[in-house]
Amino acid sequence: MYARHGAGILRQDRERCSRHRQAGDSHSGITPPSTTDITPVTTPAVTTKAEVTTEPAPAHKIEQKDGIWYVDGVLIANKSYPLPEDYNPGKLLPEAEEAFKKMQSDAARDGIKLTIVSGFRSYNRQKNLYNSYVNKDGKAEADRYSARPGYSEHQSGLAMDLNSVDDSFAYTKEAKWIAENCSKYGFIIRYPKGKEPITGYIYEPWHVRYLGTELAAKVTASGLTLEEYFGITSFYKD
Repeated sequence: MYARHGAGILRQDRERCSRHRQAGDSHSGITPPSTTDITPVTTPAVTTKAEVTTEPAPAHKIEQKDGIWYVDGVLIANKSYPLPEDYNPGKLLPEAEEAFKKMQSDAARDGIKLTIVSGFRSYNRQKNLYNSYVNKDGKAEADRYSARPGYSEHQSGLAMDLNSVDDSFAYTKEAKWIAENCSKYGFIIRYPKGKEPITGYIYEPWHVRYLGTELAAKVTASGLTLEEYFGITSFYKD
């Protein structure tokens, strides 16, 4: 739950982010290749809503059911819309897990190996992780790369981190394949590059969120983040 702004900050972010991975998100050991051989993968080019359509954007229905927030029937978990402490599916939801298995199988045929390094996390697991990051880097910095308990997409059972949560992953063929193909299986790159002020999190090329194939295709084609697509915010009140 990673965007860079300038060479100095890039170096600082990499040094800090490399320290915050939890046991379930251990590094893959990938070393960034020479930039003359492989360039960092980026998510599809971002466009504005005006470029997507000239028609006024339809109003989106935001509602809360049993403490869970939905926009147009889609579960939302971000800094503005938390999940209840007792929401605990215990594992990835079946639709997300099955979609990943299909994507994993097809990727293998292209010579790409995909693995889940972090899937579902409970409220208490996220609480422990977040507090450990705050102790290491301070609250303001931890908030850039880790969700507070109750605000993590991992708790929803619909999000997962793939292969490696190290910055070097952005330079790999696996990251490129995910960015180009994950929407076919119902996933989006949840925290795109350059969108930290909107999503609330730095660029994470490994973090995907399951939306279903139809919606994932629409969001990806729009070039918008999920927040922009639904017209919602993502920031803590305090």
